[in-house]
Amino acid sequence: MEKVPAGVDPTVPSVARIYDYLLGGKDNFASDRAAAEKLIELTPNAREGVQANRRFLSRAVRLMCENGIRQFLDIGTGLPTQENVHQVALRAAPESRIVYVDNDPIVLSHGRALLEDNAQTIVVDGDMREPEAILDDPRVTGHIDFDRPVGLLMLAVLHFVPADEDAERIVKTLRDRLAPGSGMAISHLSYGDLDEEQIRKGRELYQKTSAGSATPRSYAEIMTFFDGFDLVEPGLVPTEEWRPEEGEPHLPRLPGVVGFAGVGLLR
Repeated sequence: MEKVPAGVDPTVPSVARIYDYLLGGKDNFASDRAAAEKLIELTPNAREGVQANRRFLSRAVRLMCENGIRQFLDIGTGLPTQENVHQVALRAAPESRIVYVDNDPIVLSHGRALLEDNAQTIVVDGDMREPEAILDDPRVTGHIDFDRPVGLLMLAVLHFVPADEDAERIVKTLRDRLAPGSGMAISHLSYGDLDEEQIRKGRELYQKTSAGSATPRSYAEIMTFFDGFDLVEPGLVPTEEWRPEEGEPHLPRLPGVVGFAGVGLLR
């Protein structure tokens, strides 16, 4: 990436750009690449983990479409890459409407440029720590109808909410606005087999990013996000084990963090 959008400090790593680098993208700076390589040193399965998370996105959106959902709210979108929510949803159900929400200036700039000619998909500036503001944003409410089912996606973002900021409250606020028949997909980091020193170094790394922190949670803590939802099979499982499809690469279980993923339907 050569051009630096206004308001972006290229010396401060961005979680979205680190993720982009791990996916093989080019929308990143030297600071992002250096942070990503340190992350790989700490947890060798980092690259495989983000790739598995991307495949989970596609499968989760398709499942929601199969359950009649035609509106999608993706919070913490990240930089555009292959198989974005709108691509998967519009292929499965061409009448779908999609709202992307992020607060990274580069994500917003790239997303709006990519979707300039796509009237069914919009990109909105918003922070998941302020869910009420997202839900009440007139751009959001003008594009999707919360009286009808919505597919809510919060993939690999809730672990950037510190424990003292109550991620459970954020999810509950969003869930309470959803109509019956809605769905929610979450993926979230857990501790895996990292030792205390690796966890400390990982937190130090993320403290230097624009996100400011990372909070892996236990399986039980992640499960609480699905209160009120019926978890679809196979439940909350390691991300790469959520309905793997024929032809997908088999990911060896490497030392490092574990990502859990699940989809719930609101009845």
